[in-house]
Amino acid sequence: MTNTLLQDWTTPFGIPPFADISDEDFKPAFEASLRTARAAIEEIANASEVPTFANTIEALEQADAELSKVLGAFYALAGADTNDARNALMREFSPALAAYGSDITRNEKLFERIDDLWTRKDALGLTDEQERVLMLTRRGFVRAGAQLKGAAADRLAEIKERLAVLGTSFTQNLLKDEADWFMDLQENDLEGLPDFVVAAARAAGTERGAAGPVVTLSRSLIVPFLQFSSRRDLRQRAFEAWAARGANGGETDNRGIATEILALREERAKLLGYSSFADFKLETEMAGNPGAVRDLLMQVWEPAKAAADADAVILEAMLHQDGVNDSLAPWDWRYYSEKRRQAEFDLDEAELKPYFQLDRMIDAAFDCATRLFGLTFTPLEAESYHPDVRMWEVTRGRKHLAVFIGDYFARPSKRSGAWCSAMRSQQRLAGDIRPIVVNVCNFAKPADGEPALLSYDDARTLFHEFGHALHQMLSDVTYERISGTSVARDFVELPSQLYEHWLDVPDVLKTYATHAKTGEPIPEALLERLMAASTYDTGFQTVEYVASALVDLAFHDGAAPADPIEYQAKVLADLQMPAAITMRHATPHFAHVFAGDGYSSGYYSYMWSEVMDADAFEAFEEAGGPFDPAMAKKLEQHILSAGGSQEADELYVAFRGRMPGVDALLKGRGLAAA
Repeated sequence: MTNTLLQDWTTPFGIPPFADISDEDFKPAFEASLRTARAAIEEIANASEVPTFANTIEALEQADAELSKVLGAFYALAGADTNDARNALMREFSPALAAYGSDITRNEKLFERIDDLWTRKDALGLTDEQERVLMLTRRGFVRAGAQLKGAAADRLAEIKERLAVLGTSFTQNLLKDEADWFMDLQENDLEGLPDFVVAAARAAGTERGAAGPVVTLSRSLIVPFLQFSSRRDLRQRAFEAWAARGANGGETDNRGIATEILALREERAKLLGYSSFADFKLETEMAGNPGAVRDLLMQVWEPAKAAADADAVILEAMLHQDGVNDSLAPWDWRYYSEKRRQAEFDLDEAELKPYFQLDRMIDAAFDCATRLFGLTFTPLEAESYHPDVRMWEVTRGRKHLAVFIGDYFARPSKRSGAWCSAMRSQQRLAGDIRPIVVNVCNFAKPADGEPALLSYDDARTLFHEFGHALHQMLSDVTYERISGTSVARDFVELPSQLYEHWLDVPDVLKTYATHAKTGEPIPEALLERLMAASTYDTGFQTVEYVASALVDLAFHDGAAPADPIEYQAKVLADLQMPAAITMRHATPHFAHVFAGDGYSSGYYSYMWSEVMDADAFEAFEEAGGPFDPAMAKKLEQHILSAGGSQEADELYVAFRGRMPGVDALLKGRGLAAA
């Protein structure tokens, strides 16, 4: 019987034929494609010919093409629509992939060929892009331990495999906690909640098979519940469940996993000759070292904390006015902040939300890309992995550029948060390969027949992830190693955070923020109030984020803590963290940091990129406005299409002419000194 995953796909643009793929196909396809990749690596390493860029580096680039094809389909499902079988496969695949990676970097003959090319690079007639790929390949081998021998090399391989297992377990524990918990609501518990929250709670109850409406741990439902519920007891119960994800004891508890991960990361760094994991991790980032990261975060922390402390005094007074003789608590902040926002800006989320329909915000994101980069988005009729998923062909002129997939609604089978991934990345080495790009979000799904309504923050998330998608779709390089978002971690958020700015462009909102029932555009007065409130509560938002980034950095900049929860508390105490604000991601559910190495020592990167995105949008404003064609061309040429073909600071300077300072960020967040 043929395995669909190992066949040539005749679907439009090579989209995985999900309807023909069963969970039983994945393991044999994975094992077969892994064998093929291993055989290709051995052939490269043992070649008798003198090493050339083509027979070594380019061959390496293509060695695991079949494996990447299989995993592209698998991980799309494992993140966005998982089940017990897929979870089990993830636990099996993770250590096998880690072992495969270790075997490659430990292959002495292979590294000798790469090292030989590096010593002769000036005589090879390489293009700039080829020299960059050679450098990255060699550096990756060295950082993976290619120069280690004997017991040290064996131990590093063991650490990598164990970290892969732990990261997968951390993710699956978190998903299970999020999927299992919900709080039943009686009809009188709904009193005072806006219609959109009630509708989302009823839809969630139906999806969970509950007798009535429920609150789940999906951010798109629990946050508005915390904003609007007047029931302090229910807010507390919901918030404490949300904060306790990954720390509930039993099989899904992540605290021990976090402890082991941190210890193994420290050991890994020491084996490679670094004083700490942060030093190891940040060596290849724009920041360069932990001190630069801490300096940036503290420049923002002080004004943000001052703003949050001032806000807390006001919100606690409101709590007391309601007859509650208690201190302001984390489950109170959003509720009283929303009441204050309504009072100060006459801005009611319930009044605002009908103007932010999901379909209209998708149209807005597409239209901005059309005006900036000449892109066209045409709906595709193709079978995907879930009925909620939508697809578009992306073209410019008559040229096919990409397939874009949008998976927007929360469901128990989907991990929390929002992300962009590529089932297939752009490259030209194996032909003109165009990407298949996926945006995954967790917006509240409406009842049948009702429009999906977003909060303004949800709309920003949609634009953010679409900025990542543009980075993938507009990529124009030869080698997949430097394609799309394959850039420094503290640069990768620049395109996404920059794209958020176009949501705030007045004519974009006037065109696409139309009322779900009347179709009328957002009133000028409401738009003005929305813009006036754009920096409202940024003290809270900045504190919860920067606290998380500082804890992440502290975990990795020095000896691994024996008790991460205790150490987290110490870091926050030293910062004098406001009592009514918690970390955006506390340790047991800090998936950015513990689900894998991606954002470990790197959660700061959102803020590092924000320094650039604030400055980059100012470049448009200083030119001809948000849709200035010359600036759009420079943005595409030097950042969106360039991938990792140069160092990140070189790319930014080519676009802007200089590196930015923190001033534009503080101004944009309303935290600059008066």
